[in-house]
Amino acid sequence: METPFYTPEQINQLPTEPGIYKYYNIEGELIYVGKAKNLKKRVSSYFTKQKGVNRKTQKLVSEINSIEFTIVNNEFDALLLENSLIKKNKPRYNILLRDDKSYPYICVTSERFPRIIAIRNMVPGLGTYYGPFASVKAMNNVFYLIRNLYHIRTCKYNLSEENIRSGKFKVCLEYHIGNCKGPCENLQSEADYQKDIDQAVNILKGNLGVARNYFKDHMQEAAEKLDFETAQLFKEKHELLDKYQAKSLVVNPKISDLDVFTIVTDDKYAFINYLKVVNGAVTVTKTVEAKKKLEETEEDILGLVMVELRDRFNSTSPEIITNIPLEINSENHQISVPKIGDKKKLIEMSVKNALYHKKEKLSLQETNRAKENRVVLQLQKDLHLKNPPNRIECFDNSNIQGTNPVAAMVCFINGKPAKKEYRHYNIKTVTGPDDFASMKEVVGRRYKRVLEEEKPLADLIVIDGGKGQLSAAVEALKELDIYGQIPIIGIAKRLEEIYYPEDPYPLHIDKKSESLKLLQRTRDEAHRFAITHHRDKRSKGAFTSQLDNIKGVGKLTADKLLKEYRTISRIKEASEEELTAIIGKDKARIVKESLGQ
Repeated sequence: METPFYTPEQINQLPTEPGIYKYYNIEGELIYVGKAKNLKKRVSSYFTKQKGVNRKTQKLVSEINSIEFTIVNNEFDALLLENSLIKKNKPRYNILLRDDKSYPYICVTSERFPRIIAIRNMVPGLGTYYGPFASVKAMNNVFYLIRNLYHIRTCKYNLSEENIRSGKFKVCLEYHIGNCKGPCENLQSEADYQKDIDQAVNILKGNLGVARNYFKDHMQEAAEKLDFETAQLFKEKHELLDKYQAKSLVVNPKISDLDVFTIVTDDKYAFINYLKVVNGAVTVTKTVEAKKKLEETEEDILGLVMVELRDRFNSTSPEIITNIPLEINSENHQISVPKIGDKKKLIEMSVKNALYHKKEKLSLQETNRAKENRVVLQLQKDLHLKNPPNRIECFDNSNIQGTNPVAAMVCFINGKPAKKEYRHYNIKTVTGPDDFASMKEVVGRRYKRVLEEEKPLADLIVIDGGKGQLSAAVEALKELDIYGQIPIIGIAKRLEEIYYPEDPYPLHIDKKSESLKLLQRTRDEAHRFAITHHRDKRSKGAFTSQLDNIKGVGKLTADKLLKEYRTISRIKEASEEELTAIIGKDKARIVKESLGQ
């Protein structure tokens, strides 16, 4: 039985139990996933709250066409399911963790005489993985510790009984320098080798006490037998382990396994710090940044990220402490906000880390703004402008052998691309490849509309081309009676010369200057945007022309197929049943027969 869908008008029919809800738009695209203690109450709040709702939430609500829900046992289960669905579907209105890198693991291979290797991408069946580690440095610290403590082979030989018995391999340098005991020549038994692997696995699991006791006991045993050389060897390994443990942030041996999560936020971002504590020591420290999409509360964000990080770092700790209360009930997890003692100190340390990352983010933003402002001011100086060119609009034409002429305008605000302001233009009044007339048409259309809509004019217009294209753009501004109100220049690509209207001599800016690089970026971006539009238009033309030759297929049918498949080859690959779902059975049959399928 399929899960029923509800419309926004049917929200009163939703249950009052905990669960997750999914919002779909009119195209059937999943646009948001949320969790709730009370599904009916939570979903209703989106449609009843009017005052104080931000624009993004209003836009989300305006796009909701249908609602689907799943009932779960408790809110913690809802949190797990919500996290799983967001990772799988990546709905555009859900928050995103700004941390998409892959993390390193240590793998104990499943072969005879296992190897211990560092690896970034998990390969199914290779062996048992430990991690992930928050950084390569953290992984290397453990990796090299194990290398120094135990005799683990580094070769990739297939050490089967038959291969060893036949003498297929010879010991290498690792044996001669004492890092390996030579299992390849049967100089070490499999049982003895496995003891080292078992000890190494204890360290990978965070059970340092087991390894420490092993070295201590063997040190004392060797000393009692007056084997002082062996005792010294075990003593050095015991000290090496102590030294490594001292580098780890030891909290308190009395504190068992637990997870620490804290959150600090500003208007746009949330910063979540995670500390994984195993046997009283912090084994993982990680701070992630989440960009807010709607009006998510700190509780919503922390709950979602908490599940994500526990899953990523393979935590099964039943105890979780946080800096804000989370009303998430679960039989298997205890979530609390400590008020005193060592756990309170852990929270304070975690908050300190989250605040540091927030400060770094703000500092980086201020540095970038200062840099952008510096470049804009330098461009003002180099071009001798009255005002800083905070808004730059750049135009470019594109046509190949005179076909499908198009143009593009890109916009840079404070030195950065403002892609929502980009515009494509199909040339309407010019026949053939006439760059000058095309430029005049596009510039005229752009600023006629700006004036009609009473929007602010650009601080600088950049024309991709030399004197001819610049003069054409100037004519358009004169016809609109705004010539002189907006500074306008042309940039010729060959020598990167800057042309001014009515000035026969070009301006040369230092080739290494940031201001020229900004102009080049705007010009190159306009060129890229125009070329992309031109290719799309040519592809569409070729697509529709092939379909137009099929009797019984009209423009509406061709447009439907274009939207769905983009290319003729994809239509050929589609089954008749798939085409039937889009254009009907009769037309699907005609298309398949006409395309030779």
